[in-house]
Formats: sequence, structure tokens, C-alpha cells
Amino acid sequence: MPIIYEKLLNYPIPEMRQHLRWQDVAMYNFSVGLGQDPMDEQQLDFLYEPRLKVMPSMPVVLGAPGFWSRNPDTGMDWVKIVHGEQGLILHKPLPTEGEIIGRSRVTGLVDRGEGKGALMYSERQVIDAKTGDLLATLTSTSFLRGDGGFGGPSGPVKQPHAEPDRAPDITLDLATRPEQALIYRLNTDLNPLHIDPKIAAAAGFPRPILHGLCTLGTVCHALLKTLCNYDTSRFGKMDLRFSSPVYPGETIRTEIWHEAGGAAFRARVVERDKVVVSNGLFRFA
Repeated sequence: MPIIYEKLLNYPIPEMRQHLRWQDVAMYNFSVGLGQDPMDEQQLDFLYEPRLKVMPSMPVVLGAPGFWSRNPDTGMDWVKIVHGEQGLILHKPLPTEGEIIGRSRVTGLVDRGEGKGALMYSERQVIDAKTGDLLATLTSTSFLRGDGGFGGPSGPVKQPHAEPDRAPDITLDLATRPEQALIYRLNTDLNPLHIDPKIAAAAGFPRPILHGLCTLGTVCHALLKTLCNYDTSRFGKMDLRFSSPVYPGETIRTEIWHEAGGAAFRARVVERDKVVVSNGLFRFA
């Protein structure tokens, strides 16, 4: 069944409620690489419960509606969906415990034509169930490689943030762990591509790849360390484009350019000199 434009644009993505524990916060922080130096007091702030901080990127795993695009009535060829871009805006300090509500919706569809795929834009609001406060807004672009030609509009298309044509002002290398995808999936991102060697091979990869959102978390760590000195209250917004997968155990080098109000950034894996994140935008709170 092909995509029906109005139906998918108004698809009833289920609202999700999630009980958040401090252990979930510590697990997320650990899963994106915090704590590799157990003597680093600033990183221990994200793992040690008496003074626990929440990584600014954690909303990507809060109130997630699951793999709803697998539902046959969406019309999407879910096997060919690629996560293309991810944005995050923080509105309020993130809690370490409590109940979280996730409300998701499709915000736009772009038909690139028969054989050329389509773009789906979506948004998720992360809300504190007790206060009703909006904590974070997540935006996402999915490339529907198998779904072009359904008769939808050809725009508007989100424009990527420009990368400066000069050497970066700051670079920071952060290592990923060989088993990091096995840890990160415990945040409920259970796609077997990240753990099952046979499924990874069937998808064309020599071994399971790191979750794109885990790469985002590693880059968030680099921005938080270099630009905010681990002060989470200074972190306002990030947006990026996924360019290529990371293999667990590789080193992610984040390259940063100062800009008014924040920075531009990209990231590459050192071992293969391959850009994995591009067109990054960061803004202070």
C-alpha cells in the first residue's frame, strides 16, 4: 500500500508515558561514553547519584513512540527508512526522576519523485507529566528511500546549516567502546542492526554499527565539554545531519567553529577519516 499523503501527515502516533529513574539517567550517560576515565570528577557528575546531572541529549530516548513506521497502514517501506537529521531544543532543566510524556507528530512530507524517495519531517515534545512543562522539542528528518512518487508536495525542504570553509577552532577526540552499541540499546533502541552480525551483514555492513543517536550523544558530550565546561544550563540547542555510520570502538573527532550565539560543528571517525556528522548547529541557552 503506497503512502497516502493526508493520512500519513495526520497519522495518530501513540502518546507515550515513561517512568524515569535516576538509574535510567546514569545508564544513558554511561551509554554515550561518560565515565571512561573514572577519576574525571566532571564526568562523574553524570554517573554518581548524589550529584547526578542529565546529558542534554537524553530527550532523544524519552517518551519515544517506538518503531511505529513499521505499521502496515502507514504505507511506508520501513526497511528502507534512513534517519537523516536530528534536532534538539531544551526548554527546561531535565529531571533525574519523574514521569515523562512523549507526544509525536508528522510535521511534513516531501515527495522527491518516483524512484527518488521521500522526506518525512517529524517532531516530539517531551513533557513533565507532573507539571505539564515542556522540557524539550525534538525534530527529525527521515529519508524514505522506497516511497517516492506518491503525489505529495516537492517542498519545502529543510536547508542544512553551512559549514565554515576554514580550519576548526576546536577539535576533540572521544573514543567509543567496542561494546557501546550493546550498552546503548538498553535505552530501548532495540534495532537488531546494532547487535546481530547476520542482520548487519544483510544490510551491507561488515559488523553491527553504532546507533546514530549514540553518535549524537557522543558529539553532544564534545560540545558540552568544550563549549559549556559541563554546565548543562548553558546548552540550548543542537541540530545535525547523519552522514555515515560509526563502528563501535572507533574514535569520534568533533570539529567546532565558533559562531555568534554558539557554534557550527561536524564529526568524523579518526581511524577511517570519514565524516559521520555534518552541518551541525549549536546554540547556547
